[in-house]
Amino acid sequence: MSPGTVLAQLRGGLIVSVQANENSVLNTPDAIALLARCCTANGALGIRAEGSARLAAVRAAVDRPVIGLIKRRYPGFEPYITATLDDVKLVIATGAEIVAFDATRRERPDNSTAASLVSEIHAAGRLAMADCSTADDALAAASGGADIVGTTLAGYTEQTRGRALPALDIVKALAHLPFVVCEGGVGSPDQVAAAFAAGAHAVVVGTALTNLDENVKRFAAASPAR
Repeated sequence: MSPGTVLAQLRGGLIVSVQANENSVLNTPDAIALLARCCTANGALGIRAEGSARLAAVRAAVDRPVIGLIKRRYPGFEPYITATLDDVKLVIATGAEIVAFDATRRERPDNSTAASLVSEIHAAGRLAMADCSTADDALAAASGGADIVGTTLAGYTEQTRGRALPALDIVKALAHLPFVVCEGGVGSPDQVAAAFAAGAHAVVVGTALTNLDENVKRFAAASPAR
């Protein structure tokens, strides 16, 4: 699938982030792949997933574009979403068409830069999705060759902690770029519509749809037996 075809398939659509808590019974390749199949069967145009084994299972299970990432904590460093060149290579090996990476300007464990990660991704014929926390992050990433910019990390960095989500103001500021994804804090169909109205080319929804553990806990907490 060519990069242009991948973007055309995602444009104007819903992407579902299919991830489970680390200790969840759903945090297995087979379970994540099944959730991904359910999402694409019901209208999702793409899947975002994490981890080598889970990504490989999702890639084999669905016929829609897959955004892949590796989450790994590096002591002494803040970035944890595909933060190194080695992490990029792991995602590429799964067959995911799009590699998502931390595009904030925080120091990375291997001294790589957003531009060097993009180069590695493009050398493998994949698309680069820059997970950003601010409009400045996204503009810098786009200038460095990122094919997609997303608001993924808005509210999740020290600089942006506590800000309102979804980050529709950032989406509006970036709407002139070729492909902008609203991700983070999208919890209802109305917010999906608002993100598109703000200029998003695609919207990612995760917790509201696929984090069954947290959703059950919320409802259970409202019951008397709790």
